[in-house]
Amino acid sequence: MPIFLLLCAAAVLAILVADAGGRPRWAGAAKVAASCAFVGFALSRGVADAPGGGVVLLALALCWLGDVLLIGSGRAAFLGGLSAFLLGHVAFGVAFLDKGVAAPGILAGAVVFGVLVGGALRWLGPHVEGAMVWPVRAYVGVIAAMGALAAGATAATGDVRLLAGAFIFAVSDLFVAREQFVMKTLWNRRVGLPLYYGSVLLLAASLP
Repeated sequence: MPIFLLLCAAAVLAILVADAGGRPRWAGAAKVAASCAFVGFALSRGVADAPGGGVVLLALALCWLGDVLLIGSGRAAFLGGLSAFLLGHVAFGVAFLDKGVAAPGILAGAVVFGVLVGGALRWLGPHVEGAMVWPVRAYVGVIAAMGALAAGATAATGDVRLLAGAFIFAVSDLFVAREQFVMKTLWNRRVGLPLYYGSVLLLAASLP
């Protein structure tokens, strides 16, 4: 199991080095390797045989697909990646429900994530136009719902990794949005990618 954590960390480092060196093909290959590592990590923990494990594997597979699609450029690639991650968030939400949720936690999480995504929409509003407006709104709405369910699952189980993973995932998405709509800079990936892979590993470690 630790080998997959090390592989994922090494692959993320390779992505950042390739980005800095202007080698997009190497960065893309390293990104696929990092995403394969988090799927391998989950499988090594026996997720496939655990109750509700199929939903977790589906969520991870959708994240893997989103990562691969986002290697491409252009609106079609971005919309494909956005759709895959949206469905991945839905699958994670179902996994949180399977874990068990507490209503007070869901309500508290809805407030926190509602503020987060509301602020994100206000920030992105001037930069998102045309056909991208509603896909982005749908995506942040699903993130808010997933976060609320994660808070409910943490309240029910006491496992803070569930909420931490969902929250860090949401924060990493802000850097993806900043890269796509606001300002293209290597720092979006330098900060966002470690957060993203860390969040997925946290969720893979705590679910099902």
